[in-house]
Amino acid sequence: MRYKTGYKEQRRKELLHISGQIAKKNGFAATGIDAFMKASGVTSGAFYSHFSSKNDLFKALLENELQNSIQMWQDNPFEDAEQWIEFELNRYLSLSHVERPAYGCVLPALASEVARSDLQLKQTYQAELMRGQQIFKHHLGSEEKAWAVLCQLIGAIIMARSIADENLKQTILTSSKALILSCLETVA
Repeated sequence: MRYKTGYKEQRRKELLHISGQIAKKNGFAATGIDAFMKASGVTSGAFYSHFSSKNDLFKALLENELQNSIQMWQDNPFEDAEQWIEFELNRYLSLSHVERPAYGCVLPALASEVARSDLQLKQTYQAELMRGQQIFKHHLGSEEKAWAVLCQLIGAIIMARSIADENLKQTILTSSKALILSCLETVA
């Protein structure tokens, strides 16, 4: 069967999108190729026409997900540093982000799996993460602030996701936002 030009590329994007949602919700290592492909509506055999291995899928998924995060940060409608960070804090530190990991940022969902991966995957992840970190650096004015804010954001989401009590989840998010804003004011 002959496919239209661009079909394979479009199908790969769809596979990455759906696989990203599943991996962020259930974990990448805990999900088999069959589960990823079934959710995508293709056979496991079709997997190998897009990826050479599960590790290749993980690499492509991380690149795709980090590029999505970078695009969101770039699309922030504010250039002013205070407005930019306020917008990002409100978007990132939300109950929706906590409760819907499949639709959230890849960083809190899969960073621990990246930490257990091989050097090549870590290097790919680092390269994409550095692109995002540079956006934070541009708006916050320093390398240290950019890393500190990114780490606080990711940590707050991880902690809130691990808590059963809804009020405590909200306290974690609210207190993290207040701490970040307070720290940025004192070092400005």
